[in-house]
Amino acid sequence: MRFAFLGLWMIVGAIRALGGCELLVAAASDLSPLEKALKAAMPGCDVRISFGSSGMLAQQIRSGADFDVFLAADRRFAEGLGGELVVYARGRIALWSSKGLKWEDLGRADRVAIANPALAPYGRAARQALERRGLWKGLEARIVFSENIRQAWQFARTGNVDAAIVSWSLAFREGGQPLPAEWHDVLEQTAVIPRGARHLGEAKRFIGWLVSREGQKLFALNGLEAVR
Repeated sequence: MRFAFLGLWMIVGAIRALGGCELLVAAASDLSPLEKALKAAMPGCDVRISFGSSGMLAQQIRSGADFDVFLAADRRFAEGLGGELVVYARGRIALWSSKGLKWEDLGRADRVAIANPALAPYGRAARQALERRGLWKGLEARIVFSENIRQAWQFARTGNVDAAIVSWSLAFREGGQPLPAEWHDVLEQTAVIPRGARHLGEAKRFIGWLVSREGQKLFALNGLEAVR
């Protein structure tokens, strides 16, 4: 009888362990190379991450998507969705080309991909850089808009465009060219717990890890600027 009770207790414990920690994260596409490390930040927890443009994910949250944490690529997309806004990193844009094009070569590119500026902070930053360097008007007809920066990067990797302007976090291990920060507005990557999050404790622990020494080191080593 004692062994039967012990076995039942172990089964119940296992069920509780499986269902005891869950976290649903909506994250901007520039963080996709960090997916494995972000999941490892919560040992024993089932962390599921959906990547996309910050604007698209914000729309989903406003429509009732039950994410516990939103990691936006820029502060303005996180505003009004929940409580405290936590800036966890700053971003930079970069040029990437499978054809070896550099910034000074863009004027002769047939097609250049950027993310939709209305939905993606890095797309907006790319347009700002092109405008501030006097290239937008000449290139506008040759710009290919993607849903997010990861898609823009794929367009360039597959040769469908000559180059793409994406995040440095996507391009820096692949021979990309970082562009000066002053060419675009500051990209304050911001975390927020959306209203109605179901796993509040886990969400707070996760955001706490993002701004911890370990989390900040991860960002600094992966093409983002640490903020603490």
